[in-house]
Amino acid sequence: MMHATDVMTTRVITVDENATVPEAAKLLATHGISAVPVVDKNDRVIGMVSEGDLLHRAETGTERRRSWWLEMVSSTNQLASDYIKSHSGKVKDVMTRDVLSVTEDTPVPDIAVLLETNRIKRVPVLRDGKPVGIVSRANLVRALAMTISEASNEAEIDDRSIREKLLAELKAQKWAEVSPANVTVKDGVVHLWSSYLSEEEKRALVVAAENISGVRRVEDHMRPVPAYLLG
Repeated sequence: MMHATDVMTTRVITVDENATVPEAAKLLATHGISAVPVVDKNDRVIGMVSEGDLLHRAETGTERRRSWWLEMVSSTNQLASDYIKSHSGKVKDVMTRDVLSVTEDTPVPDIAVLLETNRIKRVPVLRDGKPVGIVSRANLVRALAMTISEASNEAEIDDRSIREKLLAELKAQKWAEVSPANVTVKDGVVHLWSSYLSEEEKRALVVAAENISGVRRVEDHMRPVPAYLLG
């Protein structure tokens, strides 16, 4: 399993907490990135400033405007916070302080879940509070590409091995009820003869076969379960 250290970008671009908002904006624009870690004088990450943090600004006339009734029910603290976010010239005032981060040993699947569930595009990799890398969605896409390689020049996996691996995979899946007699393999071509309850189940069976190493092609001979058997 790959970890953050295997996919992260090690050239970490950071911004000082006392930098100005225009300086942070220029940094994002120059390097074509969506967010950058904010560090203190000891180079420890204390926040992140992103495109979203700079979206509502007085300089561009995009500061947040609430309807009169929403403004009435909003707390004074929230209104003051919005004002600081849109008017302050210091990065430390507009940055997001609750920093989501990972370590070098964080598994890549966990990072993918973190990015997706929090709707963020990148996350800093920290060691003792200091940035040693950045993992972005682009890094994860490249990691996926790395797993796709040309077929090995080693001896082909025989048909029996392919069939055994496929049957083992299907046995482990709750949705798959396939008789071994309905799976045959000849010259690396998997033939599926079973019946299926839904198009999703049918496609899942094909995908399971396609993912077995050594499979050249999957031939689909499957038929839907007759309606009278479902009654």
